[in-house]
Amino acid sequence: MVNEVLKDSVFFGVTVSILAYYIGEKLRERYRLPVLNPLLIATILVIGLLLVFHIDYETYEQGADFITFLLTPATICLAVPLYRQIEVLKKNVAAIVVSILSGCIAHVLILLGIAAVFHVDQVLLISFLPKSVTTPIAIGICGEMGGIQSVTVVGVVAAGILGSIAGPFIFRLCRITEPVAQGLGFGTPSHAIGTSKALETGEIQGAMSSLAIVVTGILTVIIVPIVVHFL
Repeated sequence: MVNEVLKDSVFFGVTVSILAYYIGEKLRERYRLPVLNPLLIATILVIGLLLVFHIDYETYEQGADFITFLLTPATICLAVPLYRQIEVLKKNVAAIVVSILSGCIAHVLILLGIAAVFHVDQVLLISFLPKSVTTPIAIGICGEMGGIQSVTVVGVVAAGILGSIAGPFIFRLCRITEPVAQGLGFGTPSHAIGTSKALETGEIQGAMSSLAIVVTGILTVIIVPIVVHFL
């Protein structure tokens, strides 16, 4: 009954998503705990709502797709802080390229190692290989390689949330204070979600994280098909 009523409303999905994220943002502002990531809170709230009221995901997705549509232009807007820090980019170009390339290779090797140890199905492995790039690129790679796109999306969101939560702790633990290194540490494994956290840390961190999204996406498009070919 609920599904039938909500199917006629194109605003249900987007309204629920925005309200859930707003609640997550308010919780983070009040308690200041790293684990209270707004996206994580929003995800839990939306899933809980769908389960409690037995609402089909397709019904929710009808409106939520509007937010997904805005993801690509929102990612492009991250070029603004990069432009403002173009001189920092020029001074550190070699270190930046080596850092992002190392991160991409390490990501693939770790996944291959986990797959070998736990005998992960090849389709699942392919689905997780592009998890460290922004959603539109990850879905495109997954589709071309024959993976499961829904699994890829889960991997992308998990990588982003984990990176944004664990990043500051890892920087403190390893005494990483260089803004360029912090930005690359956020953007290379945690794409746009990590970049939002990087922007909170500082403009240089946000700019370098934005750059990492682009370069990581390009390298992943090249690396993943090669890896899949030899599986």
